[in-house]
Amino acid sequence: MLERRDMIGSGSSGSPVAGRLSEIPEWDVLVLEAGGKPPPESRVPALGFNLVTGDSSYSYNYRTTPQKYSHLNFVNQTGLYPRGKVIGGTSAINFMIYNRGNHYDFDRWAELGNPGWDYQTVLKYFKKFENYKGHLTSENEAYHGIGGPLNVESKRWGTPVMKAYLEAGRELGYPINDPNAATQIGFHTPDMTTKNGVRGSAAEAFIRPNLHRQNLRIQADSQVTRVLFDDNLRAIGVEYRHQNRVKRAYARKEVILSAGAIDSPKLLMLSGIGPKQHLESVGIRTLVDLPGVGQNFQDHPAVYGLSWSVRKGMANGLQQLLTPWSKLQYITKRQGPLSVPLGVEGNAFVRLGDGQDSTYPYVQCLVSALSFGLDYGLAFSRAAGFKQEVYNDYFQPDQGREGFVIGAMLTAPKSRGSITLQSNDPADPPLIDPNFLSHPDDVEFLVKGIKFNLAIGNTTVMRNGLGATFYDRPMTGCKHLKYGSDDYWRCFTRGMVSSAYHPTSTCMMAPDSDPNGVVSSRLLVRGVTGLRVIDASIMPVITSSNTNAPCIMIGERGADFIKEDYGYI
Repeated sequence: MLERRDMIGSGSSGSPVAGRLSEIPEWDVLVLEAGGKPPPESRVPALGFNLVTGDSSYSYNYRTTPQKYSHLNFVNQTGLYPRGKVIGGTSAINFMIYNRGNHYDFDRWAELGNPGWDYQTVLKYFKKFENYKGHLTSENEAYHGIGGPLNVESKRWGTPVMKAYLEAGRELGYPINDPNAATQIGFHTPDMTTKNGVRGSAAEAFIRPNLHRQNLRIQADSQVTRVLFDDNLRAIGVEYRHQNRVKRAYARKEVILSAGAIDSPKLLMLSGIGPKQHLESVGIRTLVDLPGVGQNFQDHPAVYGLSWSVRKGMANGLQQLLTPWSKLQYITKRQGPLSVPLGVEGNAFVRLGDGQDSTYPYVQCLVSALSFGLDYGLAFSRAAGFKQEVYNDYFQPDQGREGFVIGAMLTAPKSRGSITLQSNDPADPPLIDPNFLSHPDDVEFLVKGIKFNLAIGNTTVMRNGLGATFYDRPMTGCKHLKYGSDDYWRCFTRGMVSSAYHPTSTCMMAPDSDPNGVVSSRLLVRGVTGLRVIDASIMPVITSSNTNAPCIMIGERGADFIKEDYGYI
């Protein structure tokens, strides 16, 4: 008899869990995915932008609650929060940037009382899933894997902004490096989760190649609404909606939640596991009073709106995207503007201020050969969610000009938010409150990041090589402050900060001594048996970069925990 495991979610963590567990012939793995097949255009990297706009049928199209300290220039002071509702999850709609984070991120997890999560241990799992096709050198080859299920390759095309950005880093004293190797600090063109210029989602890497196995099945369009427990609080299955009917699937061994940092805590709370007072306030009977569920929410805030104009032809990725040459390059060679995420050119991890660990970045700088006014307000500004009056006042005078923007993303935010329920109806979206910039230190570091970005734009190579000219129009809502002062940039930050879409830490992994912990270091949910959470929500502290690669690693690590616990390793 096959031993059944029910899995919820086929995203960046759920797909590797499913693929690895199905390696055991005696185990029957059922993956329930709320979405359906991704559209054909999702495989073309540059067309992914359409999948994260507010009306995409391949995303949950969540929004944050109105923010108190940030989003001042956004409609209703809220931000769009796209999450993939599709086979492959958010890895099927994201920008495909492959960054693991800093060595210290994982050593800190272990130091917080979570054995088996230190950097040297998790490095083995990063290498295990990689099929690295990027630029290998004697300095980075020990940090990469070859032959794994997920293809990782160098970005295949860029405008002149890409090369100039790297040289600007050199001018400022930073190396050009591989941030996934010995040191994260430096400038680089990001590696991508693509294969020969085609998107490679987690499901494409871990599930699709293994569907010939009789013990692996994925059922799409199946929205899980709660976990089922027996009288001994053992998870025995799930309830879900499929084809307008409520159905149940039962597990003989375990139920595994890999629904992500928004929906995994939502499902736990709908199932009666969470803060008792909150559950009772929405009419849910508490099975286990677990105060940490939905708390400790962390995300990377990023400042948008810093832009430069350049000479014609220096940053014309959007115009080239629509040309017959671009289509021919992609169809025949998988090269050109269509082979890379729209606008993505270069990345940098930088240390700012005195007394910091010289190997740990506090700001990530991402340059994009686009500007919010480039399309005359038709798509980019609306997708970001800026108020119309902000567009008219700040962006419109610069619209249509060729240029680039540099965003400052805080890698180690101190602000903490929450995920809560607005009702006991599973169809209602959760209340997503990042609580951005509630800690004043976050504002100060972002101001430092802004100043560093200004220094990048002011380098000789950017000014002379590209003809870069900073757009110095005073920001809406900040005109009463002296332009360029720290107070001005603090105001700019609070007005223009939004999410980098890296939600984590809402089902925190912690030792039993921590009252806010939700899962053990082996990812078992407290207070019940037969239930694990394996996704970004288990991070005690957010990693210092894009979170897709760490999520895949978490899936690999979690799968091995299960194999170990049942004697297969």
